[in-house]
Amino acid sequence: MDALMTISSLNEALTRILQHFSQKTGSVTEKRVRLATPLGLGKPNQLLNLLYNKVKTEQPFALDIYTALSLDIPEAKSDVEARFLNPFLDRHFGKDYPRLQYLIDIEKGELPPHINLYEFYVSAGAFKDNAYMQQHYRSMNYTHVASNLAREGIDIIVQLIARRGDQYSLSVNSDLTLDVLDELKARSYPVYLVGVVHPDLPFLGNDALIKAEDFDLIVDSPEVNHTLFALPHEALTEVDTAIGLHASALVKDGGTLQIGIGSLSDSIVKSLILRHQNNDVYQELLKTFTPRLEAPETSVFKEGLYGTSELVMDGFMHLRKQGILTRTILDNGRPTYIHGAFALGSKEFYRWLNELCGEDLNGFCMTRVSKVNDLYDPDEMSLRKQRVQARFFNTAMQMTLLGAAASETLPDGRVISGVGGQYNFVAMAHELSSAHSILLCRSTSYRDGKRLSNIVWNHGNATIPRHLRDVVITEYGIAFVRGLSDAQTIAELLNITDSEFQEELLQTARDHLKISLDYRIPDFARHNTPATLNAMFKQHKGFYEAFPFGSDFDEQELRLLQALKGLKDLSLVGKVGAAISGLKVDPNHYEHDLSRLGLEGQQTGKDVVLKSVLLHQFDKFEKKM
Repeated sequence: MDALMTISSLNEALTRILQHFSQKTGSVTEKRVRLATPLGLGKPNQLLNLLYNKVKTEQPFALDIYTALSLDIPEAKSDVEARFLNPFLDRHFGKDYPRLQYLIDIEKGELPPHINLYEFYVSAGAFKDNAYMQQHYRSMNYTHVASNLAREGIDIIVQLIARRGDQYSLSVNSDLTLDVLDELKARSYPVYLVGVVHPDLPFLGNDALIKAEDFDLIVDSPEVNHTLFALPHEALTEVDTAIGLHASALVKDGGTLQIGIGSLSDSIVKSLILRHQNNDVYQELLKTFTPRLEAPETSVFKEGLYGTSELVMDGFMHLRKQGILTRTILDNGRPTYIHGAFALGSKEFYRWLNELCGEDLNGFCMTRVSKVNDLYDPDEMSLRKQRVQARFFNTAMQMTLLGAAASETLPDGRVISGVGGQYNFVAMAHELSSAHSILLCRSTSYRDGKRLSNIVWNHGNATIPRHLRDVVITEYGIAFVRGLSDAQTIAELLNITDSEFQEELLQTARDHLKISLDYRIPDFARHNTPATLNAMFKQHKGFYEAFPFGSDFDEQELRLLQALKGLKDLSLVGKVGAAISGLKVDPNHYEHDLSRLGLEGQQTGKDVVLKSVLLHQFDKFEKKM
């Protein structure tokens, strides 16, 4: 390790890095630098861009980049999307957000041949049709990444860090850095560690603290002040809300919780808070939505929950604020209410992390992923005792009738996201006493305009094998399948399948000798339809909320979103009809909305047509209200 340097210029940091590797590498043809940078928020984008562009244009060495979840600002795919989205993106992400240049080049097909990017987890759906990313994706458990990187021989780690006085923190990305450094040290392999201070990155203590002398280079520059990447709140659907309600009834007071990110996790948190704050209403909801669930967990949280989750996100913040995330375990003598490996969330979430103090801060521990996602620890028995009544929630894209789950790869092999820690938590649920792996799966989805079942007979690329089956939830209920026979598993999963597809799937199971020829779907499960679900919500008006924790869109934008919802699905004939209909609508009535989309006043050409189509959509939506 070189002597520690602290500098205040990104360009000087680049120079130092280049000097370091010019001294270490041999001839030009042999020069290859292997760089690792954290997944998600922990990437120092500006320094990465400087290094990438230097290597791209001048080729001082070849560069392999190892990471995951390279975050990027979404781009509009049409004129009307751009008119709506771009002002929001500027407001939410800031006009100064430094997009990762290697991502931009990959999207354009312009990544130079002497630079490679390898990711073990990608932004969901972002690279489904990108040949480069599909070919360079590395499939592995989150807990295996560190050892694989050590075997590769990582030369440099660059990471965004937080500073408080003379102390430094790995902040929201202690996940792999701690494990990789230990793995490399065990192999006596030198690594050049670079920390880039961001003034807004939350300073988190405990295991996330790192000594200044552990770094070879610290960059503390006023140039690094861009807006942190914050995830916009996702809208919940009725399906999400029903799944979350079912899931919440499996969480035991005094237990352990792991959840992910997205609308399904938000729906679980919403129902847990409702259960705690308005228990009578919660129990009435269960009578409607989950009448057959035996001995549901319905009590308020007197003992509270302890969190052990690879990802810490907004949901845990809400649970802590509402007095639910309160069960503590002792970690090196410290009362701790949550262990996480990495954190990612909204602007509100980052503010909350920055403002933590006292026991809220001291009990919040970001640590290594090997400790969170598994039982790798010198004191394994303590971990087992601490993780009592664990409920590990994960999302699946599809479930097979035999209980296997496909969560990240399509049947044709194209990767949608990545394994991450899902397999880790599913396997751990079978290792811990009283724990359950609970997979959440929407029963149907639309592909190419066609409604299809997400409960299928078979899938070409399972993430979770059927022998690890445990609990599965769709909007229609809960299937407990751990330890069941194949025929019993099929029957249970058919009970939570959309009724449009039950008979066809049942017949397939019969054809393959996996269920009795005389088996019939029970009457209680024969009405699993969207109409039935919608009728349940009508009995409990106010239960469904699209944004239970607020929205990053303002009221006008939310209204515009609803009005624009059906625009994508209009056929050419439909758009012509909408344009003609829109000519009859008074534009002055929607002047404010047209102005938001840059269509106020007089237009010519295609803008006239677009304006007319939008007026039709606005008028149609208003009449529905």
